[in-house]
Amino acid sequence: MSLPIYLDYAASTPVATEVVDAMTVALRSPALQANPSAGTHAAGRQAAVVVELARAQVAGLIGADPDEVIFTSGATEADNLAIIGAARFREAQGRHLVTALTEHKAVIESVRYLARQGWRVTWLKPDAGGRIGPDAVLAALEPETVLVSIMHVNNETGTIQDVGGIGSVCRERGVLLHVDAAQSAGRLPIDVRDLHIDLLSLSGHKLYGPKGVGALFIDRERVRRVEPLLFGGGQERGLRPGTLATHQSIGLGEACRLAGERLVPDRSHVTGLRDDLWSRLRDVPGVLLNGDPEHTAGHILNVSVEGVEGESLHAGLGELAVASGAACTSLTDEPSYVLRVLGRSATLARSSVRFSFGRPTTRADIERAAGIFVRTVDSLRRQSPALPPRLPEPPKGAMLVRGEAGSAEAGTWVVFSGWVQDGRVSHLEAQVFGCPDTRLACDRVVHLLAGGGRAQISGLDPLALGQTLGIPLAKAGRLLIIQDALRNCLADWDNGS
Repeated sequence: MSLPIYLDYAASTPVATEVVDAMTVALRSPALQANPSAGTHAAGRQAAVVVELARAQVAGLIGADPDEVIFTSGATEADNLAIIGAARFREAQGRHLVTALTEHKAVIESVRYLARQGWRVTWLKPDAGGRIGPDAVLAALEPETVLVSIMHVNNETGTIQDVGGIGSVCRERGVLLHVDAAQSAGRLPIDVRDLHIDLLSLSGHKLYGPKGVGALFIDRERVRRVEPLLFGGGQERGLRPGTLATHQSIGLGEACRLAGERLVPDRSHVTGLRDDLWSRLRDVPGVLLNGDPEHTAGHILNVSVEGVEGESLHAGLGELAVASGAACTSLTDEPSYVLRVLGRSATLARSSVRFSFGRPTTRADIERAAGIFVRTVDSLRRQSPALPPRLPEPPKGAMLVRGEAGSAEAGTWVVFSGWVQDGRVSHLEAQVFGCPDTRLACDRVVHLLAGGGRAQISGLDPLALGQTLGIPLAKAGRLLIIQDALRNCLADWDNGS
């Protein structure tokens, strides 16, 4: 079985060969088996040396000093530590926070946690492209504001924020700025001094490093310290205790070193791929670009599609590894909160596709992906209830019956159309805007009712049909829409007879 074309690099990147090699050496080397905190013997000191080298490599990618970098398990932990830790440490100065409605869940949930503890929060709404200007941040600042958290690159749309301008505003008012740079570290140039960033989070597996490791930059002069969330042996300046994983630290350091060296060609590569794919999709009617077309990181293209249902769209894209939203929420039926904030309807948010590109992506991948996407959209639209039914020529003396229920806005819309002759259904067609399970059920209904009469239509039990087909009970409402459409067919039948 061939693997799908991988176009989900915003969710996770493959580990670079150089990183694997460096980590393998660390795991196999007897000289690096010691605890890097065990400074009383040579083995521990040697492990500490390589960890500090890795810390310097991470710092070098973002223009920081090595002693300002704290190793974490990833950007999510770094976000939590930065936001909750900084707010708690500066609580005496104020209990007001500013962030955006389109932040990553790790930021949003950290801020919500503080709100439950009594902090006040100003939630900024971006423009239609997802941008928040420095003026909007300035207007939200209060005398008691202690922290602003604005991500550098949005993980769903690829929109770049003006963190430098926002940082200047925060610096002038003595407010700390935290930046989630999970999508920008290694993809865009970052200098924490030039951008006036006080705290910055990044993650290894977003930049061709291993999963399970990330880092938090803490400006030594402006922040000095944050309150720890964990307690233990005092590692990482007492801010993130626990035995450091030497091989994970080495892997992150090597990934950051490579990312710094390859930043320009990597960005040129993925931007070219993004532009190529968009040039192939933009002329498809009803394909809408999500995000700011001018201020965008090169590795993400997010589109919504009018006239198709999202779950069926993604089922049709099974040959592609793409996302319907943020990786942490894409397994749910919840429409993207980011796209909803940007003004997309729930239907369009559900029919969004996030393509993201990386070093291994090729032009051939883009060409194939575009072909699969266009064919899938065309196939789903040809089955749309918005179009006239494609019925064969009616038999002599046949009567047309039609029944409709649901709507595209509701997520399920079903139309049955058919010819009735001599008290029986001679031909039946189903047009469906809905999930694959709804489509499956409608196909079975058409098969079961062919040649049947009123009794077969009125006696069909959609829940029993769903159970036979293995459709989850959670989708019972969609099955009932099928039943409503059939009842409307009967009503049409009765009115015409």
